[in-house]
Amino acid sequence: MSENANLFAQQEANRRRSRWLVVGFILFFAWLGFGGDFILYEYTKAAPPGAYHHGFPIFGILLSIIAAGMAAWAWKTGPQKVLWSTGARELITPQTPPETQLVNVVEEMAVASGLPKPRIWIIPDPDPNALATGHDENTSSIAVTQGLIDLCSRDELQAVVAHEMGHIKNLDVRLMTQLAALVGAVTLIGNGVGRTMLYGGNPFGGGRGLGGGGGGSSDREEKGGGGGVLLALLLALWIVSWLLAPFITRLMALGVSRDREYLADAMSAQYTRNPLSLATALRKIEEADAPTKAIKGGAAQMCIADPTGRHVNSREGKIAELFGTHPPMALRIARLKAMGYLGTGDQGNA
Repeated sequence: MSENANLFAQQEANRRRSRWLVVGFILFFAWLGFGGDFILYEYTKAAPPGAYHHGFPIFGILLSIIAAGMAAWAWKTGPQKVLWSTGARELITPQTPPETQLVNVVEEMAVASGLPKPRIWIIPDPDPNALATGHDENTSSIAVTQGLIDLCSRDELQAVVAHEMGHIKNLDVRLMTQLAALVGAVTLIGNGVGRTMLYGGNPFGGGRGLGGGGGGSSDREEKGGGGGVLLALLLALWIVSWLLAPFITRLMALGVSRDREYLADAMSAQYTRNPLSLATALRKIEEADAPTKAIKGGAAQMCIADPTGRHVNSREGKIAELFGTHPPMALRIARLKAMGYLGTGDQGNA
């Protein structure tokens, strides 16, 4: 497959994943809503006349609308929310030589990649890291930590910026930003529901049975049908789904292919013609002691290196593919070194 074909395939894959992410997100909340409607209907259908009988699927409709609204909100505000969550400040007028160097490097890599110059942000964190966010190449931003600026040489900083430009060109930023925004929104909802379940008693209100005092559930159990047991299991699954919603959305984020990092590394080598600089930059990032505290776990997949420092990212295999946000740093560095040696050999034979 040619380089352009590979790039276009990656872009289309990210567009497709973004669409399915939104569809899956809405369907998950539809299950929570319509599942709750069905459970409440079953628990109230045998209630005596005058008691509450749940019929209209208000929760399903309402939660589906809310999920669609949240997806639209995540799309519209995701880039700003990600940058805001890190405490980043926009670099408009450089005040120091390192800031001037960063601006120059971004401008050079914008020319090399053929992309518009992204907005530049600095994250006040001593740990070296970087990320890109936005909807597309015209709305993109690159953010680097103060630690990266302080630690890396000019060539290494250029290579890291080129890696992030690769994510912008691949449209990785669209998918990663949408994921980060949805993870954050669902985490807030999950925390609220968790507190309600823990302190609020019966999620359907009050301390009475779901039959509104009419004993619909007990009537069903007295009739000896297995439906009561199945309904209880369904209720348990529904409650667990609410509690695990943040975890499930994080799995959606973690399950995104690690290959996007390899491709961005290769594009950095292409833009800079210096893969060994990215290899040394990744080595310095890997050897840094502290996690990147300013970048939360929900945005981990957006960074050049996992800001939480999870050991799963140093492994290979199906479990690592599912739970890791990045491929093993050692493999990334090895690939870049191989590119550098190959490039040196080609130049020597020219």
